Amino acid sequence: MDFQKGRNREDPEINLIPMIDVLLVILIFLMVTTTYTRYTALQINLPQAAGEGHPEQPAVIQVAVDSIGRYTVDQVPATFVDPETFAEVLKQAVGDRKDPVITISADAQATHQSVVNVMESARRAGIARVTFTTQGTQNR
Repeated sequence: MDFQKGRNREDPEINLIPMIDVLLVILIFLMVTTTYTRYTALQINLPQAAGEGHPEQPAVIQVAVDSIGRYTVDQVPATFVDPETFAEVLKQAVGDRKDPVITISADAQATHQSVVNVMESARRAGIARVTFTTQGTQNR
């Protein structure tokens, strides 16, 4: 049964005027709320400074510990008896250099105590900066 027999079907119509009105309101809102920077309004005199070309590099002392507990200080073999005597070895390696840094390179199989021994010896030698070296893993 066709109840709409005599009526013509009208195609739906999209009215663009309300959409344009909304877009204009959004555009006006954005224009009002946007602040524009004026570089010409500010007269800035930047300070000048003369710096040194290259800052002094800290003295780096390389301490290596292998998997069986042998120590080297700057690639010179050293024996560890106790933290106090190893601190003397570190003091000799530092010499008269200012602000030394101890870099510990420990084998992955080295005991935790071996690394702690180096850290304790550095503390007793008065060396506050201690770093560790690691090796990155390769992506497979």
